[in-house]
Amino acid sequence: MQNRRTKFYLDKQNAKWLGVCSGVADYTGIDVLWVRVLTVLTTLFFFQPLFVVYFVVGWLAPKKPLGLYGTEEEAKFWQGTRANPHRTVNGLRSRFRDIDRRLADVEIMVTSRNNRLAQEIDALR
Repeated sequence: MQNRRTKFYLDKQNAKWLGVCSGVADYTGIDVLWVRVLTVLTTLFFFQPLFVVYFVVGWLAPKKPLGLYGTEEEAKFWQGTRANPHRTVNGLRSRFRDIDRRLADVEIMVTSRNNRLAQEIDALR
């Protein structure tokens, strides 16, 4: 089952017309202005049936649920996940390795026979 944050939705909150371009912008992380400009130029000069496709997508795609993302940072994370899931997994793996390494350093510092550290801890008591 697909995560609801990785699905395509119409973004009615930022819509100018049906919310298709703002939905594509939300899905890809591209600025909505560029998506709209590209859509208009493509429709006018290259692929006129895109106008029909726009209406079909606007009719069939679900609306974006309110509160889908908690923060702007979370929205950027999910856009990156949709764009390149492999890179996202590697980034998370790298973060966890860094956290694990730092925790190991703290554990070594706490469990070592560091007299100065023991004196500072005793001074705090």
